[in-house]
Amino acid sequence: MFDVQKGIAVFPMNIQLSAQKFYDYSIYIKGYSKHTIRRYKYVIDFYCKISGVRVLEEVSQENVRALFFYGRTKRQWSSNTALVFYKSLLVFFRWCIGEGYISTNPIVGIEKIRIEQKLPQKLTKQNALLLLEIVENYPYKDKFLRYRNHALFSMFIHAGLRKNELIHLKYSDVDMENMTIFIRQGKGSKDRIIPISETLGQTLRRYLEERKKYNKTCPEFFASLKNNTGFTENGLKHLVDQIRNTTRMRFSIHELRHTFATLLLEGGCDIYSLAKMMGHSDIKTTTIYLSASVEHLRSQITKHSLNKAEDRYQ
Repeated sequence: MFDVQKGIAVFPMNIQLSAQKFYDYSIYIKGYSKHTIRRYKYVIDFYCKISGVRVLEEVSQENVRALFFYGRTKRQWSSNTALVFYKSLLVFFRWCIGEGYISTNPIVGIEKIRIEQKLPQKLTKQNALLLLEIVENYPYKDKFLRYRNHALFSMFIHAGLRKNELIHLKYSDVDMENMTIFIRQGKGSKDRIIPISETLGQTLRRYLEERKKYNKTCPEFFASLKNNTGFTENGLKHLVDQIRNTTRMRFSIHELRHTFATLLLEGGCDIYSLAKMMGHSDIKTTTIYLSASVEHLRSQITKHSLNKAEDRYQ
């Protein structure tokens, strides 16, 4: 291929080579997480496989549109999955334009996928209390596991931590003197501070005393039983499965985070403070919990002026 205006030969840009540059840019310049990079790679690789595209010059709105048609009809993509593909390709092609690899974004012109507005799944207050009770009283083979696991589940329900935030939480990030948890580089590479309630504080102190007895000196806050290392993601998955089978409750770790948010609102927490504790950059993300909290809505509807007896009979 020859550029007449520049008078030089122009070679087609391999899409995988450009994608690797995009991953490096996303990691080292934008600071995106490994999870985000894995998602970008999966989406771009899948697009190349289905479309047969090898060089960026072959990218077109037609083969991008065909990808979404294939995904929705043959692979039965949910709206969430389709939106992940839409946003990932949008960001990648936008970067390609900035690098001068392509001139137009093939995603532009394809209608954005709309997500069904579903209320977040959560545990009731009674089930949350029951879950913590069962975790604490489970017949563990070692006392260390009792206090660690109870503290671990309490972190989800009383502090709203995400799974990765809990796994990567450092011993030095939990300040029992000032009763705060420092979340280092949470989702979106944002730091935040979560206050520790007195209930959670008591649970954490019990665990920390046991941790000291077992000479756990690893930098991670939650330690493994057998080794002086941090509790792993696989270990957490095994523990959650174990508790699910015992309680017969069908919950996910993320639903425990939803439970934290809903129970805070039902207790009277304002939406701005909740957004800060949840680590939401946009308060609109937090407002969905208002709809999920029946008790909060019930407390608000009592403010209707006609509900006041003195007004009804005047």
